[in-house]
Amino acid sequence: MIVVKIGGSVRHLDPLLEDIAATTERVVVVHGASRDLDDLSTRLGTPPRMVESARGDVSRFTDATTMDHFLMAYAGKANKRIVERLRQLGVDAFGLCGLDGGAVRGTRRADLRVSERGRTRVLHGNHVGSIDAVHTGLFHTLLACGITPVLCPPIAAEDGTAINVDGDRLAAEVAVALGATRLMIFANTPGLLRDPDDEATLIGRMTVDEAEGLLPGIGGRARVKLRAVAEARLRGVAQTCVADGRVARPLFSAMAGAGTWLR
Repeated sequence: MIVVKIGGSVRHLDPLLEDIAATTERVVVVHGASRDLDDLSTRLGTPPRMVESARGDVSRFTDATTMDHFLMAYAGKANKRIVERLRQLGVDAFGLCGLDGGAVRGTRRADLRVSERGRTRVLHGNHVGSIDAVHTGLFHTLLACGITPVLCPPIAAEDGTAINVDGDRLAAEVAVALGATRLMIFANTPGLLRDPDDEATLIGRMTVDEAEGLLPGIGGRARVKLRAVAEARLRGVAQTCVADGRVARPLFSAMAGAGTWLR
């Protein structure tokens, strides 16, 4: 069984969804919708606010209004369009967010410490948190029935509140909990790059130790993806990768070795 993460920056999903429909592997799909959310929030008069944590991770500040938009973009449009297309391709897909049935549970961090212009600030009213547990029984039941789960944030906090979690980390936690053989994260780059402005600097293979050594020098979304695949590999997923979601046969190209692999 493999976990496929479709990044919110991947514009054209059909090639990847067609590959998912064609593979003989059992698949759990995890997806983002960052572009949809940015567009929706901007049109509704509340442009996205991206903040940087004290350790350098970049994330979206999610207040109550943003969470409303988040539910519309992620659990609404993006999730159901993926389910719709997979079903058109013959896949019995079932869309859910981590909130549904307590599929994924976590802890809310209502106060967020961020770094802005060299100063540390605390933002309140944050609907973001960390992942504590995956309801594996729900996923195993769906998979045993031949159904392909299509999962997205938000997840359920300890009091049932919807909270945003990073999609790459969500995919990693699902892969570890379900004992997946592969975690495959698809983005709008060939994989992880030593120089983010030069696709020729693709890192094709690395060990977990090498990945951890690279973390301090990699910023933005690439850092989160690298940490996700490294942690999943360290916790028992046999093969993890970051691969290109823009090519003609993304899934099969990655299975053949394209992208950045930790093995």
